[in-house]
Amino acid sequence: MEIVLIIAAAVVVGLGIAAFVVFIARPRALAADPAADRRIAELGARVQQMGDLLAKAQAQLQHNVNERLDAVSHRLGQSMQTSTQNTVENLQKLNERLAVIDNAQKNITDLASQVTSLRDVLGNKQSRGAFGQGRMEAIIQDGLPKGQYEFQHTLKNGKRPDCVVFLPDQRPLVIDAKFPLEAVTALREGKTDDERKFAGQRVRTDMMKHVTDIAEKYLIAGETQDIALMFVPSESVYAELHDGFDDIVQKAYRAQVMLVSPTLLMLAIQVIQQIQKDARMREAADSIRTEVGDMMKDVKLLGERVRKLQSHFNQSNEDVRQVIISVEKIEKRGDRIRDVEFGGEDGASASNVIPAPVRKIQAGEF
Repeated sequence: MEIVLIIAAAVVVGLGIAAFVVFIARPRALAADPAADRRIAELGARVQQMGDLLAKAQAQLQHNVNERLDAVSHRLGQSMQTSTQNTVENLQKLNERLAVIDNAQKNITDLASQVTSLRDVLGNKQSRGAFGQGRMEAIIQDGLPKGQYEFQHTLKNGKRPDCVVFLPDQRPLVIDAKFPLEAVTALREGKTDDERKFAGQRVRTDMMKHVTDIAEKYLIAGETQDIALMFVPSESVYAELHDGFDDIVQKAYRAQVMLVSPTLLMLAIQVIQQIQKDARMREAADSIRTEVGDMMKDVKLLGERVRKLQSHFNQSNEDVRQVIISVEKIEKRGDRIRDVEFGGEDGASASNVIPAPVRKIQAGEF
């Protein structure tokens, strides 16, 4: 709007200048006319006013342009500062994410090395046995208090199972931590049908031999529980045995040998904890019942003694009541004796006094 006004003022000033030039260019005869001179003077004044207005408009325009340039520069500076800050923050987040990725990659590398070492452990029979024994011991120690289990416990037949858990009836539950992994590994790695068939037959043979050894060595009538647990420290191996060798699992059940994975062993430990807790509660209840019976006997005896004491108190109250009656009789006789009148001071004969009846007090009367 301001620019339009400035342009209009410039147009008006230009027209005034053109008119002034026209008046100047007229012949001298016209210049001698007073009216023309007056109009020329007025026109010059108007041109001067328009020039002043044009200068003011130009100064205002310059001021507005400078303010807008400053505002634009300020906004541009703030925008650049904000963009720089956002860029720095994004770079910091990117560095953090890169650090997380580096850490995850390092963990993956460590895990790969651990898996390799675990495979080496499971590949060696003695190391695998120690691994299964250690995992079983960790589960037992985490779930049961000391004194309720024992590792390498010696039975009466001289055999020493990997672990026994003592139940409330004092007959231990046997847990064996060994498992035949070579045949399962050969079954997984078999590439042909013949290799897998041979490996499957080996799995059945090794499993039945292991089950038979547990049943014959660790199931002793009257000394151990009627069942024993064979711990398989691998969930995948346990699942594969159940899926592909269900007949062997059923034969193990019939031989009173239960296959348990780490999860099932934890559940079994939880059940054993509840059984032992119930046994302790029953023992506590029996002890409380005995104590309550003894307390009731003491209360009954106390009642008898209180009743005897009450009879003594009743007899004492009766004796006190009899004494009070005797005292009241004595007080009445004393009052009657006090009311008896004897002769006056003038020496009047006592013959005028009616004698009170005299009664002999019997012995023991009060």
